[in-house]
Amino acid sequence: MKIFIIGILTAFFVSCSSGKKPDDQEFLNSIDSTQQTAGVDEDVINSILDQIPSPLEISVLLKNSGSKFDIALLNNTENVSKYNSNFKEALNLGVYGTDLGYSNIFEQNQEGIKFISAIKTLADELNIGQFFDVQTIGRLATNSKNLDSLVLITTLNFNHINHYLQSQGRDNLSVLLLTGGWIEAMQITSQVAAKRKSKELFEKIGEQKIVLEQILLLFSFYEDDPNMAGLLKDFEELKSVYDKITINYTYKESSMEIVDGVAVIKDNSTTTIDITDQNVEEIRTIVNAIRSKIIS
Repeated sequence: MKIFIIGILTAFFVSCSSGKKPDDQEFLNSIDSTQQTAGVDEDVINSILDQIPSPLEISVLLKNSGSKFDIALLNNTENVSKYNSNFKEALNLGVYGTDLGYSNIFEQNQEGIKFISAIKTLADELNIGQFFDVQTIGRLATNSKNLDSLVLITTLNFNHINHYLQSQGRDNLSVLLLTGGWIEAMQITSQVAAKRKSKELFEKIGEQKIVLEQILLLFSFYEDDPNMAGLLKDFEELKSVYDKITINYTYKESSMEIVDGVAVIKDNSTTTIDITDQNVEEIRTIVNAIRSKIIS
């Protein structure tokens, strides 16, 4: 499992003790004008999710860069009342989930509680609140020692949410959840990287070229939906900047080492990412523009 999706990964938790089953008809009745399409297989969506870096990975990079918590980077929870379509609700559910994860990493518990409330509101609006145990999330999220467990459990349970949306013919909402979380994390990381000039953060941003290409493939399935088509156009502009970045992979044969008396296989292959300050600034500018449209 790999990050940027602090959002989706940190926002959901299946309540095994509730015994409640999703009300399929209620969900169907709640669907607004978001268009049904042929859709994308859930395994494809999950495979892309697996390639997105994990919250713990990015949190270490952010802290090591010397950055401090900055509430100005996050989406104001008062904006939640503005989101009155499935399209905006799903995108911003991902956004707020990323903001919750960022707050947790910097141990900003009071801010985290606000994001939990906003996430719960949007999840209920989308009729996926049955997958959301606010008390459990609140307990885990307010203790940084629980982040490993929280990430593991919520990653697994995104698959449950994705499967449910797939069964309702609304897999586009899964794509939007993923996208909202990714773009918010890109926004936070690119803002920090532009200030700190961190080589590791630069490379992490550069690595997202591969994720972006796969998100573009997902969106290509929804070109008949005006909202999705608009986002696709914005992401194609972002891709034009990423086309300037090169990722070079050099294969070297693996070797075996003995570590603490145990034989382990060492991967000797290397990956280099050619990314400049200008590349990061261009990415930051376009990502901010996309994110502004999402949260407006």
